[in-house]
Amino acid sequence: MSILINKDTRVLVQGITGYQGEFHTARMLEFGTQVVAGVTPGKGGIRVHGVPVFETVAEAIPPTSATAACIFVPARFAKDAALEAIEAELDPVVVITEGLPVHDVLQIVEFARRQNVHLIGPNCPGLTVPGQCKIGIMPNHLFMPGPVGVISRSGTLTYEIVAALTRQGIGQSTALGLGGDPVVGISFTDALRMFQNDPQTAAMILIGEIGGSAEEEAARFISAHVTKPVVGYIAGRTAPPGKRMGHAGAVISGTEGTAGSKIEALQAAGVKVATLAGEVAALVRGVV
Repeated sequence: MSILINKDTRVLVQGITGYQGEFHTARMLEFGTQVVAGVTPGKGGIRVHGVPVFETVAEAIPPTSATAACIFVPARFAKDAALEAIEAELDPVVVITEGLPVHDVLQIVEFARRQNVHLIGPNCPGLTVPGQCKIGIMPNHLFMPGPVGVISRSGTLTYEIVAALTRQGIGQSTALGLGGDPVVGISFTDALRMFQNDPQTAAMILIGEIGGSAEEEAARFISAHVTKPVVGYIAGRTAPPGKRMGHAGAVISGTEGTAGSKIEALQAAGVKVATLAGEVAALVRGVV
């Protein structure tokens, strides 16, 4: 089993005719994802890698039965694209695009909440269910099916840790990249809840980083509601305060958002926290 998507998910790609949209549509198709439609205003009627392109989401859904959206639209148009997908009740809506203004993201997140649609991102790598479906930009070759759910704020750390798991023969149920911006859709807590309720997920990996309070909130949720083992890793132990490190959300303000505060909170919740990313797979091996 998996969370959010599976082999039956039918994906619509917004921005399919752009370089990134076209490239990653090909990779999703190679993975086995059912990419059934693309949307680019002004390009309706053409095909990209055999996928029909439509003018609007509303036009695309009836003939293709699309159920989920992946957005590669440039930042200045991404809000409208996301609202269009959410209004059509596609679920999940995965926003790969980075550089969205915070106010745009707040509007998207609130509309998704009202529509009861799972929003992933923005500025995220998407999600992958090994052997079934991939929405986004995660490398195809890293994954193998298995019992470990992966939740991360960092795309590249996800890839590094998943690759290490696969090398050790530890498969993944779903790998989910939340996004690195200060405001995103699905949170650590949301993902932990879904993995806790997934009978095929035996353990979870939480990959966090400096900035914000998402990991501390996750620790409180783990203490109260999670019975499955959780392994953690927090990037940014040596990051200087006040300097953004890679992601818009990766900045320490005062004593909040430090790696130390996150590690302390997770350990207090019973999470086994790795000192180095390379140690995560060994810790997981000890609990599954």
